[in-house]
Amino acid sequence: MTVSTGRVMAQLHFIVDEDLCYGCGACIGLCPTNALSMKGLLALVEQSQCTYCELCIPSCPVDALLIESR
Repeated sequence: MTVSTGRVMAQLHFIVDEDLCYGCGACIGLCPTNALSMKGLLALVEQSQCTYCELCIPSCPVDALLIESR
């Protein structure tokens, strides 16, 4: 998804920090577009389904979820 940040166009990207995520699954049920799933003990995101709503981010007990612009 591309968003306008003033004069700069930023490409958003959802990131799961693989070093922090331990697979608790707290984020999975909160995603309104089902962009998150589990593979073993790691949350995975389907970038094309993510709307960057940030509903899942506060649920992570280890702050392994973030959205950054590239």
